[in-house]
Amino acid sequence: MAESSSLHHQLAELFPGKIICLSGPPGVGKTSIGRSMARALNRRFYRFSVGGLADVAEIKGHRRTYVGAMPGKMVQCLKNVGTANPLVLIDEIDKLGKGHAGDPASALLELLDPEQNANFLDHFLDVPIDLSKVLFVCTANVVEMIPNPLLDRMEVIALAGYITDEKMHIARDYLEKTTREACGIKSEQVEVTDAALLALIENYCREAGVRNLQKQIEKIYRKIALQLVRQGVTNEQSLKVSLQQGAKQLREKSTEEPTQIADDGPGGKKLEDGNSHERATTTTLTESEQAIEVSLHEQPNGTATEESEATSHEHLVEQLEADKVQPTLLSSDGIATTDQPVDSKVNIKTSDVKDVKVDNVIEKVIVDVSNLADFVGKPVFHAERIYDQTPVGVVMGLAWTAMGGSTLYVETALVEQGEGKGALLLTGQLGDVMKESAQIAHTVARAILLQKEPDNPFFADSKLHLHVPAGATPKDGPSAGCTMITSMLSLAMKKHVKKELAMTGEVTLTGRILPIGGVKEKIIAARRSEVKTIIFPSANRRDFDELAGNVKEGLEVHFVDDYNQIFELAFGSNSKPQI
Repeated sequence: MAESSSLHHQLAELFPGKIICLSGPPGVGKTSIGRSMARALNRRFYRFSVGGLADVAEIKGHRRTYVGAMPGKMVQCLKNVGTANPLVLIDEIDKLGKGHAGDPASALLELLDPEQNANFLDHFLDVPIDLSKVLFVCTANVVEMIPNPLLDRMEVIALAGYITDEKMHIARDYLEKTTREACGIKSEQVEVTDAALLALIENYCREAGVRNLQKQIEKIYRKIALQLVRQGVTNEQSLKVSLQQGAKQLREKSTEEPTQIADDGPGGKKLEDGNSHERATTTTLTESEQAIEVSLHEQPNGTATEESEATSHEHLVEQLEADKVQPTLLSSDGIATTDQPVDSKVNIKTSDVKDVKVDNVIEKVIVDVSNLADFVGKPVFHAERIYDQTPVGVVMGLAWTAMGGSTLYVETALVEQGEGKGALLLTGQLGDVMKESAQIAHTVARAILLQKEPDNPFFADSKLHLHVPAGATPKDGPSAGCTMITSMLSLAMKKHVKKELAMTGEVTLTGRILPIGGVKEKIIAARRSEVKTIIFPSANRRDFDELAGNVKEGLEVHFVDDYNQIFELAFGSNSKPQI
């Protein structure tokens, strides 16, 4: 046991630092993962961003001959953390700049190369520094933007966007809790329903990450906090007004009638002194009023809580009851006393003050689908599904975007027909790759129609217009090839495609289906549009199998190698899943 333990320590000491690159859309938690890694490994954490960095001296340091010379980022890092094996997070490495002061990407080659960074030379110190024990973690949004020599030194870990269920859990377990604490709101004061949270995710926050979702939740809680503050101020003002009115009523009742007080002493002397009684009564009432005023002014800046306001109200009522004006008698020596029973008219009732009830309970704020727009405005996104049953010439495709994936309709219409007028017109702000895919699709569709219907000269004699909504959104990529072929064949044969069907895949001139990327994002987009059947290239089966069960649930997925298989699935009646 001791030998294995010592061997473990030897291996741990000799284990070199690695360079990890976390790639993924914004807001998926790349920086948070780096910070969590440092905490789990019990290493010091240091982060610096190289986005827009255009000066090599930021990495390698300045020569000491320059005025204002400073060491590079790594020397500053080691100075701050005070250890030789920290975790260094280099943010936005795909956004490195390039200026007149050199190429920072080339300077990072020495820093991130395990074979070279054991003798990293900083220009300011001019002595070798051992960085082999440092664990480097880089973050990037687009791996293709990283120079190849630099990318070759990294171990890339791709982080996909979050699906709706994952966003729900993140919002409930973390975002909502931290935002509520930051706003000073108690959990029993507000309730955001699951339906409202789902509508917020689907109609306002469709991006891959949760940064925008956090902004929207913060907006909701800020407005709720404002409502609660306004409600609390109103309740406190109502409490003050009610107590002041009660004191006023008490004062009026005490001064309505001077009371005749009879004192049958030994000499049978009858004494009437209403003024003396009024003075005694007024003195006692004034003390109660002063207590009320003091209690009212003790509330700090109108920010008393519900419990303190309610307690204050009860205390003042009890004080009023305790300070009830007792029947006053004048003794033979002229001193007011309360020892003798008197007529009941003298008793001044404070039940009117006690009956003044102030509704001091702040109502619970409930955020539901019906009032969600009052907090975050009108929905940003609308339903992506345009057609319940796609018409002839229209097929639904799947696309990957920075927002995490979306459905894409391909529409084909007949412009004119005539002998030898076969042509293809493209619109929809398509990129060069997508335009080439449309030309390939036109050729393949013409060949397949010749096989299926030899007597149909549709493509030879028809000018077609292919459009991909929405026109203002730039689109590019080869994965819409099979969708374009199906759209053209649907128009040529005047047949609808299968209901609730979506497809994606690159097509060659021979009709072979090539793999595509963004499988998870495209499936999420299909589920959002209530698609039941999806067609993927066979080479993407491995990507599909790696997905969680809740992502694949309820979907009928077909994997194809050739377009003829897609033709049977889209237009044939006997199609079964190939999973």
